[in-house]
Amino acid sequence: MAGHSKWATTKRHKAVIDAKRGKIFSALAKDLTITARDGGGDPNFNPRLRTLITKAKVANMPADNIDRAIKKGTGELPGVEYFQIVYEGYGLAGVGIIVEVTTDNKNRAASEVRSTFTKHGGNLGGPGSVVHNFSRLAQFLISADKTSEEALMELALEAGAEDIINNGDHFDVRAPMTEFDSLSKALEDAGIACESSEIAYVPQVLNPITDKETAQKVLKLIDALDDLEDVQNVYDNSEIDDALLGES
Repeated sequence: MAGHSKWATTKRHKAVIDAKRGKIFSALAKDLTITARDGGGDPNFNPRLRTLITKAKVANMPADNIDRAIKKGTGELPGVEYFQIVYEGYGLAGVGIIVEVTTDNKNRAASEVRSTFTKHGGNLGGPGSVVHNFSRLAQFLISADKTSEEALMELALEAGAEDIINNGDHFDVRAPMTEFDSLSKALEDAGIACESSEIAYVPQVLNPITDKETAQKVLKLIDALDDLEDVQNVYDNSEIDDALLGES
């Protein structure tokens, strides 16, 4: 599928990873702390923690930072209490946007998310206003140079995947949330590195944007939300052709 997607977002983030390294480390630290809190600090018995540790290492997060974040989750080190919140809203042209937040200050997070929507021509909606247009799935994005479609299909379907989409330069592997751990382990054991692996909000129907100015404003809102300190993930249902933005 050509156009704006989670893969496009991933590539855009890779292009600016150095400039945002502090934000990336902060987001990873929160994820590590919460995952260790919920599933324990031993990656051998907590597959999601193991996946996050791998992601943190790929981002060159210092080992001390990783260890400290895990110990805050297990209670071995003192830490702040984090709250996980999902906000729903709309951008221009009715683009649905879901914002996942992990914060130690609910009021600050709500104020920043709301003002960012407003500033960029969008509006914050109520619970359930957008999420019904998305499916909650385990999603793995894998560069096409990491494996063949045949090998990936055989492995992924056996491990619980329901859908494997070949998008030319990458594969989009989707599975029920309950299969995230088994699929993550199967890919890891096979030595197949993922560009992104998460429990994601995947749009059921895409919203095509054909106007260049609108497309740029929608992406500006998404990037502004993603830049907020407390925001972990931003999902949307826009479909924007790369040619409209002059991208390859």
